[in-house]
Amino acid sequence: MGVRSLFPILSTRDLPRLVAFYEAGLAGTVVYRFRDDQAGADVYVSLELGGEALGIGLDHEVAPPVAHDRVALWFYVDDVDASFRAALDAGATAEREPTDMPWGERVAQVRDPDGNLVNLGAEASPSS
Repeated sequence: MGVRSLFPILSTRDLPRLVAFYEAGLAGTVVYRFRDDQAGADVYVSLELGGEALGIGLDHEVAPPVAHDRVALWFYVDDVDASFRAALDAGATAEREPTDMPWGERVAQVRDPDGNLVNLGAEASPSS
């Protein structure tokens, strides 16, 4: 049996805020919502970003959240600089300004409103 697909699921204490960030900052589109009718709110949302899926679930735990950087997200985008500005405008904090890397990609890093590391990169242009 082989793997057919894979997508990350983030956990958050503030689902509406994190969903709004990925909608505004990276042009995500909500494609599925699971609502807890007792709580009267969404407890899980799936977004589509560039043809890929990202799940975000509500964390009900009362313990403090664990340290970040156990996972990082990487998005290939059309324009690293524009995506970096859009992410900041949507509530991200800058981690690394857009930079041309020695391997030929342009890369920037931000932290989403929950502190998750989000990499924004543009693929290297094919050599001529």
